Amino acid sequence: MSFALASPFRQLAAASDCRARTGVVQTAHGSFQTPVFMPVGTQATVKGVSPAALEELGAEIILGNTYHLFIRPGHELVQRLGGLHRFMQWPHPILTDSGGFQIFSLRDLAKITEEGASFRSHLDGSRLFLSPESAITVQMALGTDILMVLDTCIPFPAVREEAARATALTARWAQRSRLSFPADQGRLLFGIVQGGMYAELRRQAARELVDIGFHGYALGGLSVGEPKELMHEMTEVAAAELPREFPLYLMGVGTPEDLVEGVSRGVDMFDCVMPTRNARNGMLFTSSGRIVIKNTCYRDDERPLDERCDCMTCRSFSRAYLRHLFMCRELLAYHLNTIHNLAYYCRLMREMRQAIERDSFAAFRKEFYARRRDQK
Repeated sequence: MSFALASPFRQLAAASDCRARTGVVQTAHGSFQTPVFMPVGTQATVKGVSPAALEELGAEIILGNTYHLFIRPGHELVQRLGGLHRFMQWPHPILTDSGGFQIFSLRDLAKITEEGASFRSHLDGSRLFLSPESAITVQMALGTDILMVLDTCIPFPAVREEAARATALTARWAQRSRLSFPADQGRLLFGIVQGGMYAELRRQAARELVDIGFHGYALGGLSVGEPKELMHEMTEVAAAELPREFPLYLMGVGTPEDLVEGVSRGVDMFDCVMPTRNARNGMLFTSSGRIVIKNTCYRDDERPLDERCDCMTCRSFSRAYLRHLFMCRELLAYHLNTIHNLAYYCRLMREMRQAIERDSFAAFRKEFYARRRDQK
């Protein structure tokens, strides 16, 4: 059964030698430019930074998590307090993951059936249940702009029969999600392509989602331990089956290199906890590669983290000071590190958009890797 939905995406420019492109996605809370990286605000906050700081960094859309907000503080409470945007004071677009990946991650506490996922709360052990329909209900109550269908993530490695069963279940859940989605309220619904590491399953899943009809399409079940080459192959396989007039979202990815490679393959949207999590662990991203700030070589290093970066951290503080804060476990260390890592990711996306607009993405990609090879 087909349900035609208008695409919220408008392409602005495209590279002549790969699938990289720029565009804009319109939502009920404004638009955002693509390709875009979405900072992850799992529990209605991007860890370590305020909404105002995110705006200053250039973030245009953030991600929340249905599973965590369903458990705490609860979607009904968020709805009573005016919705997620008001609750966390973020006036721009929000995308919420459906919770499928978290249920996959906590699979020892979960049971998957045709009806949905029953699981125990990781907080107090209480029994909870999410179905394709209730996942939509929760996300509508949160007031998110982009909703994701409930899916079943496939582990790596997985035998083909296991992957095929999970892929078929995700397709049936996607149909149910679409039927329960109130399309007249200005929200957007994305389908999720699963299929494990099997090309024919990815192709089939993509075609089935297109037949159902969504505002955008996501690639799930990647970056779960597979080799990078396989992740890139599965991205290409699925992207080739999806209509270019809709936005394409690569879920849970990833490293700066992953973003560059994803954009070259036509991906428009990314999210990952990496910049914020790594910041709290003292791993910082720069134009020439990664810095582990606790290393002794930075003890008396007066340079900023990245001389190409104009974030508040790089404008104001030396590597030596940042190392001192981190070694002392000062809370300011986590804030300054997070500011810088998110600034790096936002700048990387901005530079890719500019390169695509100039039709010089291939040159940008070459220089991106050359700077890393030249790292001292």
